[in-house]
Amino acid sequence: MGNKDGKTSAQAYQSVLMFSKYQKIYAKRARGFFDNWRIALVLITQAIFYGGLWLEWNGRQALLLHLVERKFYIFGLVFWPQDIIYLTVILIVSAYTLFLVTAVAGRLFCGYACPQSVYTQIFMWIETWVEGDRNARIKLDQGPLTARKLRLKLSKHGLWIIFSLWTGFTLAGYFSPVKELWHNLQSWNLGGWEIFWIFFYAGFTYLLAGHMRELVCRHMCPYARFQSAMFDPDTMIITYDDKRGEPRGQRSQGGNQAPLGDCVDCGLCIRVCPTGIDIRNGLQYECIGCASCVDICDEVMRKQGKPTGLVRYSTENAMKANFDRMEIFRHIIRPRIMVYTAILVLITLLAAWFLAHRIPLKVDVIRDRTVLARVVDDGRIQNIFTLNFMNTEERPHRYTVSVSGLAGLEIVGRHEFDVDAASAHSAIIPVLANPDAGAQGANPIQFDIVAQEDLAIRVKEKASFLFPLQR
Repeated sequence: MGNKDGKTSAQAYQSVLMFSKYQKIYAKRARGFFDNWRIALVLITQAIFYGGLWLEWNGRQALLLHLVERKFYIFGLVFWPQDIIYLTVILIVSAYTLFLVTAVAGRLFCGYACPQSVYTQIFMWIETWVEGDRNARIKLDQGPLTARKLRLKLSKHGLWIIFSLWTGFTLAGYFSPVKELWHNLQSWNLGGWEIFWIFFYAGFTYLLAGHMRELVCRHMCPYARFQSAMFDPDTMIITYDDKRGEPRGQRSQGGNQAPLGDCVDCGLCIRVCPTGIDIRNGLQYECIGCASCVDICDEVMRKQGKPTGLVRYSTENAMKANFDRMEIFRHIIRPRIMVYTAILVLITLLAAWFLAHRIPLKVDVIRDRTVLARVVDDGRIQNIFTLNFMNTEERPHRYTVSVSGLAGLEIVGRHEFDVDAASAHSAIIPVLANPDAGAQGANPIQFDIVAQEDLAIRVKEKASFLFPLQR
């Protein structure tokens, strides 16, 4: 059957490929200024991660989020579940810091400090050490399966697995005391949850950093999707100077040729890119801001005897108007950045002030609901309360309890309690009141708890004293 152009139906339709077949990226190492910064950030972040859990403070692990005891130890601070407000503040500060850094310098976090980028970099170092540089890796993968190829592949994956398992063990050591964890590992006595989380995190480290790599940044990371909402024409990004670089092309050895830009079209900026993009096509969401293309392009320009900076950190407005460094800096300090900075500083200062003035004592008052109120032998009314003391300081305290709010209120029995350092203690406290001291039903009272060693450690907790209904 033909159409008006005389073509058959089979000829009128064309096949359109919606998804390209995945091709493995063999990133070439680009040495230079920014590569040195990446190495430094990898070493610093991993020294903190792998070494932080072995630090000690007051005879215990300095950094420990102890899930069994439900206590978080951060050097000299002890946090309980009731301190979740501080976790909220940390998340808010982290979010605003990320917004600020992104608005100023794009995906700087992605290129230098993101765990996915950091561990991918480490895995690539191992891969290069075992299999060789980019060309050697391509040749090895495309070659037949030989004893040498099998040995290299097994060695690489073996090292990846060992590193991943140590990473999983390290993460588990922040939630379970690492010395106990290490002892249990040596004696093959790990708990079920400890085994699960070690292998779970190790498995994801091996999968994401060893195999998926750029696919995580391109298809799984939500940050790559909403970054455009935080970018504007004055955000620092990796840019290609097309005015200077175009028209691109290889230089001939002799003869006449059309005038060319500084870009020699060597393609090295693509080969070094960990996500496989061509920065000369403009800003793309896959760009993680690692600046490998900047390092390699600067190296090519120096060999060509031309100025560096054909690919560089700059802004959209700076590229259009040829701003110098001072003009770029003046445009970066814009109202949006000032608002982000002001909010971040305000939240950080408030959090620091509240943390510095935090009272290291928490008390929960629970009235006994089995017997709401009863009349004792002398005619007075008795309510029974349970006081849960939480000493968040790493020294023991003796607390004195008093009660007020009604005439004749009296605590029966002990009113002083010893609580060990960074521990909790529960006490049952009967309270008596005269029958005519309050109205029927609930009457507000207040417990006052103060540490004998430090009168500044004082907590006031409200409660209700019940008087039975008269018959």
